[in-house]
Amino acid sequence: MSDHGPIERKNLWAPWRIKYIQGLSGKSECFLCEYLAAPEKDAENYVLWRTEHALVVFNKFPYNNGHLLIAPTRHIADLTSASDAELTAMMRLVRDCQQALTLTVRPHGFNVGMNFGRCAGAGLPEHLHIHVVPRWDGDTNYMHICSDTDVISQGLDELYQQLVAVSRDEGLPRG
Repeated sequence: MSDHGPIERKNLWAPWRIKYIQGLSGKSECFLCEYLAAPEKDAENYVLWRTEHALVVFNKFPYNNGHLLIAPTRHIADLTSASDAELTAMMRLVRDCQQALTLTVRPHGFNVGMNFGRCAGAGLPEHLHIHVVPRWDGDTNYMHICSDTDVISQGLDELYQQLVAVSRDEGLPRG
């Protein structure tokens, strides 16, 4: 009990996170390679685009609505292993992701980054990938600050369909 009366406890349920949490213990399979091997499941796996050297997929454990991952089609862990063609393809896809997201969810900015090694935040350190995270003025709110919780404002299915449509209309990816 506090000076202001009983403390009310509330639970915020996020059952979809258990797959991510369980995957942190020990070495997990590479979901990017699984997706690469199953193009017939692109919609189910939220694979947005494939090019000769890279693919774009939704992050199923996003920091924000529209959080995309760009990865080379080869299973490589770092930039020194990437060919010039792979590096170029991934950067072109960063550009195309920004364009598609701007046309659909109209963010005010973007975070684009990479994490190398689990200690640096890489959830899949064995397969190089770039994060493209749309941002809006004021999107960091009390939920993240007080409880390490991200509020995602749109479902993956709805945004996936919107990005597929805008990709078709705009001829994306252009890489």
